[in-house]
Amino acid sequence: MKTLQLQFNGVGSLSSVALAAGLLAAAPAVRASENVPHAPFAQWANVPDPGQLVVGAAYQEAESYHIWAKNTYQNITVHANGERYGIDINQGYVALQYGITKKWAADLAVGYTTVGWRYPDGIIRSTSGLMDTSFGVRYQVCQEAKEQSPWLPTLTLRAGAVLPGSYSQAMPFAPGVRSAAVEPEVLVRKHFGWTGLGAYGDALFRWNRTTANDQYIVSAGLFQEIKGWELNAGFRHLGSTSGEDINLTPTFYYPVAVRENNDAIEAGFNYTTSKRHWQYGFYTRTVVDGANSDGKFWFGGYINIPIQLLSGK
Repeated sequence: MKTLQLQFNGVGSLSSVALAAGLLAAAPAVRASENVPHAPFAQWANVPDPGQLVVGAAYQEAESYHIWAKNTYQNITVHANGERYGIDINQGYVALQYGITKKWAADLAVGYTTVGWRYPDGIIRSTSGLMDTSFGVRYQVCQEAKEQSPWLPTLTLRAGAVLPGSYSQAMPFAPGVRSAAVEPEVLVRKHFGWTGLGAYGDALFRWNRTTANDQYIVSAGLFQEIKGWELNAGFRHLGSTSGEDINLTPTFYYPVAVRENNDAIEAGFNYTTSKRHWQYGFYTRTVVDGANSDGKFWFGGYINIPIQLLSGK
């Protein structure tokens, strides 16, 4: 087996060999960053009409050229054949929503993911498989457009769950935690100010039953509606309540349950057609700071197609 040549700042060749050995030793028992399919900008606050099936499809890519081992920054860029390589993810998923009643809805998201990286020696390492699968039920407590009070938002509660995917967990930076999980969630959207302006909020807590490194995700931001268009921009925080740190020295250590934390800026837009109400959208997210995380830049597109299966009740 070829020896990995790690070159960390201020670390000599002997330490690099030790780091490479640590990386290989740690590989059979690693997991990686959060990557569960989820609608952006608190879109799940809205529920489909009764008897309506919304068929969605999304494609996403992510690239990262640095990581944080605890709070230590490390560049992981590899240059080869005139190109630069980092941690690259490509994935797609199908998202289904069904309106059970005027206030109740169910959702399911199933997808496929692949990741590859070359750090530190240029050798390609990759894994592919089913993404962590998300499903849940939502109850819309109140809908802004139907309430008498001008202060009440669209408020929805979600009880969700996650099933682990089929990608290999035997490599660092795998595309998901690969843990069975339970996640309660609160979603809110509210218009204010001038016409079309509003704010969104989304907060969930994820009990990772397999890995025990429980996580929480909070996002908030603004949206602006202009006829069939909606523009979005906001902030997203991922935190972990427990877990271990990634260590660079004296040997590279990527723990089974990572204590991942990061802050990101998210933005996007969507357009809904006036007749069939098909929705086309674009989403991007950039990690700006973190701990035990990689600095991903996500981008991708999605489409949602409503199909009325049963007459509304």
